[in-house]
Parts: sequence; C-alpha cells; structure tokens
Amino acid sequence: MTSPRRHARYFLLIAAVAVMMLAGAVGQNQPPPDAIDAPEVAKELAVAAQRFIDTLEPGMQAKYLFQDAERGNFHFFPVSRRGVPLKQLKEGQRHLALALVSATLSHAGNQKALTIMSLGDYLKETDKSPNIHRDSDQYHVTIFGNPTPDGTWGYRFEGFHLSLNVTVIRGRWLCVTPSFVGAIPATVPDGPRKGLQVLQQETELGRALAQSLSAEQRKTGFGKIPDFLTETVGGFVTGNRRKLERGTPRGLAASAMTAEQRDLLMKLVRAHVGRIRKELADQDLARIDRAGIEKIHFQWAGGLKAGEPHHYLIQGPTFLIEYDNTQDGANHVHCIYRDFDNDFGDVLLEHFQKQHKQP
Repeated sequence: MTSPRRHARYFLLIAAVAVMMLAGAVGQNQPPPDAIDAPEVAKELAVAAQRFIDTLEPGMQAKYLFQDAERGNFHFFPVSRRGVPLKQLKEGQRHLALALVSATLSHAGNQKALTIMSLGDYLKETDKSPNIHRDSDQYHVTIFGNPTPDGTWGYRFEGFHLSLNVTVIRGRWLCVTPSFVGAIPATVPDGPRKGLQVLQQETELGRALAQSLSAEQRKTGFGKIPDFLTETVGGFVTGNRRKLERGTPRGLAASAMTAEQRDLLMKLVRAHVGRIRKELADQDLARIDRAGIEKIHFQWAGGLKAGEPHHYLIQGPTFLIEYDNTQDGANHVHCIYRDFDNDFGDVLLEHFQKQHKQP
C-alpha cells in the first residue's frame, strides 16, 4: 500500500508539472515587450477590411498573400502601385476603403490624410505638366492575407505623399509603421485655400525647438542639410529601406536639454505619433517613455525662418522621425515615422514564428 506521504509527493509533482506547462503555454502566447496590444481595434480593422473586399468585382485585385514581398514595399514617390486604386472604385466601395483608413487614424490624422489627398486636385489645376500619379484618386488599397478576427494580415493605403502600412498579428497585436505623410504645397499660396498648411504642427514645433537651442547646444543640435540628389531618397537620409538600422543618433540628446525644451520635443513627437488613433498612439508613446526620453536625440539643419529650407531628425531607442522641407522653395514637406523593430511587424512575427513555427 502506498503511504499518504508518497501520495502527497506524487500530487505535488503532478501539480508542479501542470503549472510549468501552463506557464510555458502562456509564455508562448505573450508578445515581445512593448508591442501594441489592441484586440478591439484589430477586430474593427478586420471587419472594415472584409467589408471592403466583399464589394469588389472579379478582376479587382486588392488581395495578396501575407508573405508576398510586396507587403514590404513602400514608397513616397509618384509611382505606379499594386492594389486597387480609388479611381476604379464605385462611390460605396470608395467609402468602405476610406472607412478602413479612418479606423486606423486619429481624427486629426484622418483629416490630414484626406487633405493631403485633396491637394492632388490643386496640383492638377496648377502644374504646367500634370503628373498622372499626383491625383486625389490615385491612392491604392492593398490587403495582405485574410482579415479574420483572430488572423495575421495587413493592409497598405498608399499614393502620392501618403503611405500607411498596418500589420495585425493574431487578431490582437498591431504595428502601424512605416508611416509617411507629405504635402505640396506645404502652404497653399493662392486660390480658395490660400494659407492652408496641412503639416503645420510638424513644421512649427520643430522650428520652435530649434530656435530655443542655445549657442552651445547648437554645436551638437545643428547639422547640415543633406544633399538631395546624392545623400537622400526624396529628401530622407533614411530612404525607404525595408529594414532601418539604428546606427548612432545624430544631434542633441534630450538629457542635455532644459525641461522646457524636453516638453517641446515631446510635443513634436506626439504630433507625429498622434496621427494614429488614440488607443494605439498612447501605447506607442508609453513605450517611448519607457525606453527613456532622455535618450532621444534631435538634429536641426537649415534656416530658422519660415520659407527657408530646413530638415530635422528625431531618434529614440525605439523610433526615428525624419522631416524634410527643402524642395520647391521650401514649400514641399515630407515626414516619415519608423519603428526600428516593428516596421511591418517584423519582430512580432519573428517572435511567434520561433514559438509556433507560423505567424
């Protein structure tokens, strides 16, 4: 007969094994640190994407495999793109496409996106030689994978001066980078919309921070405008590479700024991050805070007055923001927001592939 003590040890061993197995299973389902965890938003996006897909006629290719190399291809030039262009959509289909975009962006971000798109009409009316890609309807919707409530998939909305890349992993975790916005004209010089400045915050907060730097701070915080043709892609030293390496941050560290300058720096960061909806932006900003605000660097290049060419870089441990306004008489803005680890969901996908051998 087995003793009560042996029975107790046996059950304790079984319980310990069960706890270890449960902990392992839970660990496998946990994302890497700092992932944006937003299952309700992910579900909303999946529903919006599927509603759009369901309205498309045969022959309209909006869907590609999630593994398709096209998912990592993004560009901010006026070039041909894959996916379904708004130009080919009926009014109801177009509304559903834009509903997917608005479900990702904040109110301010959505207004900026729509206004940037609308500038295509201004260019069409004012350009001496209109470019067919600089058009308010030449924006393409591309879905990668199947947008199911618990699935791994993504979408891209892209056209001239606008690129939004969204990855949803396991119906729960989201990545909303790389993200690009631009505007030409940066400030509308004439006509009914004279004075309109779509990216005013991104411009004026950056200039205000640069103007606040002391002579000593400027020795580190000021740089030289990169040569547009030889050192940049469309004004960006970071270009449009699929994967962005961290490298050594340029400029003045926030740890060397005054409290007022750090506050101004974070207002500028929030202006860029805040283009996505609040539930997502709040988590991204919390991640930036955890990584250390004092480690964020800011570099300004160019003039300090409106109308003078200028450029700035902001780099933290997790992200990079680049802004350029050097073309067309300093009236042509480009802004990009990159995540060193999770552009296109790379680190999250790698994590789950290692754990489960699949996304």
